[in-house]
Amino acid sequence: MKPTLLITASVVLLSLINLSCGRSEADRNTILYWSSNNTYEIQFADYITKKWNDENLIKIRFQPVPEGQSSEEVILAAVVGKTTPDIYSNMWQGDVEAYAQAGVLIPLDTLDGFLEFIYDRCDSAVVKEIRSTDGHIYQIPWKINPIMLIYNQRAIEELELDSVPGNYSQFTNAADKFQADLNGDGYIDRWFGYAEVQVTWWQRFFDFYPLYLAASGGASLVKNNKAVFDNEHAVNVFKFLRNLYANNYFSKERLSARQDVFLSGVIATRFTGPWEIAHSEKYKPEGFEYDFHHLPVPDNHEGPIYTYGDPKNIVIFNTCRNPELAWKFLRDMINEENDLKLLELSNQLPRRKNIDQNSLYTGYFEQNPKMKTFAKQAKFVKGTDASPVLKEVFDLISQQYEACVIYGVKSPEEAVKDAADAVNLLFLK
Repeated sequence: MKPTLLITASVVLLSLINLSCGRSEADRNTILYWSSNNTYEIQFADYITKKWNDENLIKIRFQPVPEGQSSEEVILAAVVGKTTPDIYSNMWQGDVEAYAQAGVLIPLDTLDGFLEFIYDRCDSAVVKEIRSTDGHIYQIPWKINPIMLIYNQRAIEELELDSVPGNYSQFTNAADKFQADLNGDGYIDRWFGYAEVQVTWWQRFFDFYPLYLAASGGASLVKNNKAVFDNEHAVNVFKFLRNLYANNYFSKERLSARQDVFLSGVIATRFTGPWEIAHSEKYKPEGFEYDFHHLPVPDNHEGPIYTYGDPKNIVIFNTCRNPELAWKFLRDMINEENDLKLLELSNQLPRRKNIDQNSLYTGYFEQNPKMKTFAKQAKFVKGTDASPVLKEVFDLISQQYEACVIYGVKSPEEAVKDAADAVNLLFLK
């Protein structure tokens, strides 16, 4: 097993706990399917497996991924303990390459009809993105949650802007106007925006990384075992965010412990995903209006504006006794009609090309117009690069992000270069 899949003692213990989730002799004629433990996805998985089992002799046994500190940790423990399910539908795209190189996943392009199916479902850019470094494909793109800018409509209207701020200068100027009426003592208790200031690697999915994709036209962070983000796009993103914190346009205080700071008017914008819609509709004050917009880009930006898609994909583990049958079930599970069911139950977008133009989904988007914004953005989303050490890459970027953007002890140029140098050393290990 690759070094990146070595585990700590706590995870070893977790793998022993999860042995009870493994396969028994009584299960030889079933396919074991783990979904995420999100309530709406559980409803979808329950619906789809019951439908299948009513119509087929060989059954699908469904359960949510067992509880743990994180689903990623539970899956890692299951891999180590050889207690993996046949199918898992909540795989972070960035983990796939490590598992592929460890030899624990089925290469799906070896299954009958897979390539025809995947090119029908996804455009060629997505297929290229999910292809492993060995040339095989080990994952099925399933669903995405594009990161966009949510904004308080009244707050933006009160600034008397010509439009929602779409580039760095417009965003910074709007933030300056928003902050202009501070209390006489200089105390600030509202900010134009907010992003978590934690150094945790995955927090960069909601600030640096989507902004980098937006600025660069969807460029990679790493390619051919080398950092390729030491460029003007990363530097400009660091400069942009650093300026927001330096001028108190974004709070350095952690606001996540407070009552919802967006709905309560403490902040006017946030980088977030479509999950915000259901939450906002449920808890927004009377008269509160909000909408979504693409992420800010450099003032001279041209071309499409990309963002991070926050993809969750489907894999078949090599413990599966009947990969062809698992594949047959998955083809049915993510057909057009069942993708509509997923949308209706979970408000998560299937990663299906031209979904905003497909007449099958028209009724859904008419009833959920804010989701239509995300469906249009879905044409321009990226996942992650194929690398077995992506978590470490994001961790190294996040450390320099903290030093430069939050605390201002390094220049953007120094921070980006130091992050790239550290990533390159990582690949030499």
